[in-house]
Amino acid sequence: MSVSIPYALSAEITHRCPLHCAYCSNPVELAKREHELSTQEWIRVFTEASELGVVQLHLTGGEPLMRPDVDQLIRQARELGFFVNVITSGVGVTEKRMQQLADAGVDSMQLSVQASEPGLADAIAGSRAHEFKKKTAALIREAGIPLHMNVVLHRQNIHLVEEIIEMCVSWGAGRLELANTQYYGWALLNRQHLLPTRAQLAAAEEAFFRAKARFDRQIELIWVLPDYYEDFPKPCMGGWGEISMTVTPDGTVLPCTAASSIHTLTFESVKERSLEWIWRESAAFNSFRGFDWMAEPCRSCEHRFRDFGGCRCQAYLLAGDARQADPVCQWSPHHELISDILSSLNQDHDEPSITAPHRPVPSYSYRGRFKKNGGMTGDHI
Repeated sequence: MSVSIPYALSAEITHRCPLHCAYCSNPVELAKREHELSTQEWIRVFTEASELGVVQLHLTGGEPLMRPDVDQLIRQARELGFFVNVITSGVGVTEKRMQQLADAGVDSMQLSVQASEPGLADAIAGSRAHEFKKKTAALIREAGIPLHMNVVLHRQNIHLVEEIIEMCVSWGAGRLELANTQYYGWALLNRQHLLPTRAQLAAAEEAFFRAKARFDRQIELIWVLPDYYEDFPKPCMGGWGEISMTVTPDGTVLPCTAASSIHTLTFESVKERSLEWIWRESAAFNSFRGFDWMAEPCRSCEHRFRDFGGCRCQAYLLAGDARQADPVCQWSPHHELISDILSSLNQDHDEPSITAPHRPVPSYSYRGRFKKNGGMTGDHI
């Protein structure tokens, strides 16, 4: 079987982060600072990625700007010919720091925000971060760096879709990704508090298209599907091990950011193997390439060329077997798992459950702690 050339690399250079978002897709067991790759190890990874054919590099985390060597990493990546995008929370960024990033040659920056209402945004983030983000957006634009923004949508903010788009336009974003929560990592643990009702989702989609008609010439708007409500699953990263890969803070190489949740696979590290060997030869990357691994109903389904059987991580987390059809699929033998989740949710919430800034935010678990009303107390549950 021929192996394609990867197009993009997501470098999770740290899991450290000043925020405590309950929908975080990072693994529950986060890599500690002392286990992070060194500057020179990351530069070697970038060099090997360039030789492999990667053209896009996304520096992410955690919060990548918590690493003091990020300027050096950007500079080295640009010298290797990468398009470099930095994904940031925007917290703690100064004018001097932004100029350093611009001087290093960063091509674009993606700023995450939680909501259009400052109080709600801070409650969701578990930190008084919203005003920092607004200032960072201005600094990015003043430095001449293209500003992209990302908002993860869930039950607590999905009623604000139109207002969020208005805010991002006013902040000067050229692109906004409205990403319905993907239920991996911490988001899976907190799903009961995050998954919107069908009524909320329908209202949000209407709001999205209203705003798109208003602002289509001013900003590129991306709507990431809420696949629990779809009849067929989303494509698995354009195919498992086909177009992109992720390197975690400790050097583990994954086909996608959530793949470490599949405990039946062993993922190799750049500390022991070259990036090219891992991409082309490793058992984990070859496990779900092509179509031969598929069981029915995927094996004979015409949709397999479009969705590749759906998400392998979701199949493992919900059905217990990464080789099964994604339970989101209406033809999956495990589809009742999704149906039961949605049935319970929509019966319990006949009216949309909206959390406004003056109302308490539900309790969440995050990073070994228990989060309630925007604060962090007690132990992880």
